[in-house]
Amino acid sequence: MPAKKTKLVEIKTKATIASVDDFVNAISDEQTRNDCHAIIKMMEKASGDPAVMWGPAIIGFGHRIYTSEKTGRSVDWMKIGFSPRKANISLYLSVDINKHTDTLKKLGKHKTGKGCLYINKLADIDVKVLEGLIKESLKNK
Repeated sequence: MPAKKTKLVEIKTKATIASVDDFVNAISDEQTRNDCHAIIKMMEKASGDPAVMWGPAIIGFGHRIYTSEKTGRSVDWMKIGFSPRKANISLYLSVDINKHTDTLKKLGKHKTGKGCLYINKLADIDVKVLEGLIKESLKNK
């Protein structure tokens, strides 16, 4: 069977030249701000890529073309990233998070969504387990 033809789709969330430091330093909650600085260091070390703003509120690392298995559409996207939201910190890992149930049991307080891992703060989780998930995610893509 011939391979599906893919089309690179234009999406709204793109890498920008906005300052990551300005974005993080504008976070009013000190704990969240400190956690963001720590996650940036963790993700930069694991990926070897600098932190870049993707849209107004996502910090991403690296670059890849993501192709949807369902639609065949391709988009320009980050390898990994995160976003400090009001309710929690959303981590975007290039891995099917639900296939890592044994690892997630060791992580600590978290929630999962479709392709996302949600934590309230780093103090709630085992940071070494998170580092392992990040590294595993980067192996897959």
